[in-house]
Amino acid sequence: MTELPTLKETVDKYGLLAKRSLGQNFLLDQNITGKIIRTSLETRGLTDFSHEDVYEIGPGPGGLTRAVLNASPHRLTVIEMDSRCIAIMQELQTFFPQVLRIIEGDALAFDYHEETSYPKSIVSNLPYNISVPLLLGWIKSITHFNSLTLMFQKEVAERIMAPCHNKSYGRLSVIAQLTCHIKSLMTLNPQCFVPAPKIWSTVLLFTPKADAPSPQVLHQVELITELAFSQRRKMIRQSLKTLEGLENVCQKINIDLTARAENISCEQYRQMAELMLEQNQNK
Repeated sequence: MTELPTLKETVDKYGLLAKRSLGQNFLLDQNITGKIIRTSLETRGLTDFSHEDVYEIGPGPGGLTRAVLNASPHRLTVIEMDSRCIAIMQELQTFFPQVLRIIEGDALAFDYHEETSYPKSIVSNLPYNISVPLLLGWIKSITHFNSLTLMFQKEVAERIMAPCHNKSYGRLSVIAQLTCHIKSLMTLNPQCFVPAPKIWSTVLLFTPKADAPSPQVLHQVELITELAFSQRRKMIRQSLKTLEGLENVCQKINIDLTARAENISCEQYRQMAELMLEQNQNK
């Protein structure tokens, strides 16, 4: 990395200012980006990415990109739609021609199921405006990945990790916690970023659960939780009244029909989904 220009030199050279329309807030402190990658790897019992193909969404000026490259990935694919940042990635690519691949386009439209030589991991300081849609897409097919190391607004991270009976607990909490082991790696204050946002940020590590629900069960969980949490102040006898056989299903798994969405655990939502699928199959 010693031959590379510093991040500050790169930002100055390209006159790069973050665009609010793209949800950009750049993390330029390489001590922090290095710590994010090192902590993520150590938590997984690894020292580098040498046996993984890594994807980074929205690399910006390349702070996190450099930290990933320093951890020796088999290949790093960066997905970026800002042409100014593409130019920076192309310059970085001259130092890592066999490792760094650049995709110019929309991260929401990219096919993350593409065939790769090694298992896949994702690393990203996620653009705030598309963080939840991206996460939902990945965790619904989490078995395709070894890990996700992602930075969110602190409030979103709290929603993802919220326990049952918590006001932040919701549909995102249920889907994420049923499919993944989730660990909070660190929280960063606004001054770590350029420009400084008004909110704090949290880095989360997601790894797939061996007993994650099948795609069919997870889809049913999505349907149930969408109904339940869209009317979270109502008892489920009201919010889930359109679900056939609700009373019978709830009786089998000891869920009171007077309960509200936030009082039902992730595992109970899973059991509810499995019983409803079984009920439909037995018709």
